[in-house]
Order: sequence, then structure tokens, then C-alpha cells
Amino acid sequence: MKKDTSQLRATALGILALLFWSSTIAFSRSLVEALGILTASSYVFLLGGSIACVYTVVAPDGLRRLARLPAAYLIGCGGLFVAYMVSLYVAIGLASTRQQALKVGLVNYLWPGLTLAFAVPILRRRARSLLIVGLIIGFLGIFLATVQRADYSLSVLVENIEVNCHSYLLALAAAVMWALYSNLSRRWAGQAESGAVSIFLLVSGLILTGVRTCFPEEPRWTWQSMSELLYMAIFPGALAYTFWDEAMRKGRIVLVASMSYFTPLLSTIIGTAYLGVSIGWNLWAGCVLVVIGAAICKASVEEGARE
Repeated sequence: MKKDTSQLRATALGILALLFWSSTIAFSRSLVEALGILTASSYVFLLGGSIACVYTVVAPDGLRRLARLPAAYLIGCGGLFVAYMVSLYVAIGLASTRQQALKVGLVNYLWPGLTLAFAVPILRRRARSLLIVGLIIGFLGIFLATVQRADYSLSVLVENIEVNCHSYLLALAAAVMWALYSNLSRRWAGQAESGAVSIFLLVSGLILTGVRTCFPEEPRWTWQSMSELLYMAIFPGALAYTFWDEAMRKGRIVLVASMSYFTPLLSTIIGTAYLGVSIGWNLWAGCVLVVIGAAICKASVEEGARE
């Protein structure tokens, strides 16, 4: 009974993390425009990591639990976490327009389907051939979202990606890294009492701060930017990543990952409203295809592992 309650709690926290993350693209883009890529991301992670570390220190046996975490989890998942954070923020910041930032965000939201796909070899989940179909549909959604005109050919896809290839490639790399992180945290620290997200966030902030000293920016501090910074640090930052880490280690990973296929749609809705941009039908259609692809992936992967 205690195990079932713990699993239910971890699963609920994972779903709550998804709701917080749905606002990440919109708020991050607005914050990056005001402060700069490195300044915005470094402050978000420094503040979020500091808050999470304080909680770790004051929590009962917090430091003891942290010291007992496996080295593979701390090094492997920690490296993936930091690389993911840096890649995603730089991808959002390098987008030439707010509309393109939403498309970059959609590329990043391939991670739900990839998480389920990687669960097969890493967590030994059972899967049917429909998994491949779901992945293909998801990538078709990205293709449709990036098309600027009614010419759906491979050459047009390449042309659109080349306009800002660094943003798209970084977003795709971020999707792969987060999918790997989600599965490996379960494999390496599934039985641990707590995770190390607080440390991962703080290290991300420290690394970005070091890079920022080499490439100084001129931030424009306003009440809006300070409010966005505080929101990003607390909710999509400290809380969401802590919640997700526990969900991946102790929750129903297939259920939580499958619920995440609603995130691209919710993120696009929040992005268009908060950033005040209008987008074409192709981005909405691409978003729907990404959702459908992730849903098919979920239907093709079973919760239990192979014996």
C-alpha cells in the first residue's frame, strides 16, 4: 500500500511538472529578449538551483540521501541535465523571431515520444511495431510545422531548417538528451530516496555564469523581466524538475510520459497568447501530429518490463 501511494504521488508530481513546463517556451523567449541568452538562463538556474538546494539542506536527511545517490546517476544524468538546459535555452534564444521560437519549442517536444522509445532498450519495456509509426508521425509534424510555403518536399524542409539550423539542431539534441535523462534516472536511481536536481540546476547556473563572463551581455531589467525570472526559477525550474525527477524514479513512467504528449499543444497555446504572435495553420497541424505521434507511442509501449 505504501509503495502504491508513493507511486501515485510521484506520478501526480510528474503531471504537475508538465503543466509548469508548458509555459517555458513563452516565458523563456520573453526573458531572453530582455536579458540575453546567457544572462537569462544563468540567473534562472542559479536562483532555481539555490532554492532547491536550500530545500535539500533543510529537509530531513536531505544531505544523507544526496550522498547515497549512485555515481552513475550523479555523473551521467547530471551531465545530460546540464547539457539539456544549455541546449534548450540557447536554441530558444537563437531563434530569429518569436514565431520561430515556438517552432523550436515544438522540436524540443519530440522528447515524450523519444522517452517512450528509449524506454524499450534502457528499461526493457515491451513495445509493438506501432512505436515506429508514432515516431514517424511525430517527425512529420515537425516537418509540417517548419514549412513556410505550400511545397512539401525534402528540399523545402532542408531550406527551412538551414535558415536557422543551429536552433533546430540544438532543440532536437535537447529532446534526445531529456529522453535519455528520463530513462537513465529511473535505471540508475529508481530505488533512491531522492534525486539531485538541486545540484544539477545549480551546476547549470554556475557553468552558464562562467560562460557569461566571457561573453558579456547588456540586460534590460524591468518589473516584467524580474517577475518572469522569479516565475521561471521557482515553477518551471526548481519545482518542475524536482517533481519530474521523482516521477521518473518512482512513478509510472509510461503513464507520465504519455501524458506529456499534451504539452506541445498547451505550450503553443500559451506561447501565442503570452508572446502575442499569430501563427499559421501548419504549426497548429504540426503540433497536432506531434501529439498524435506521442499518443501512438504510448499505446505501443507497455508499463511492465520484460522478465
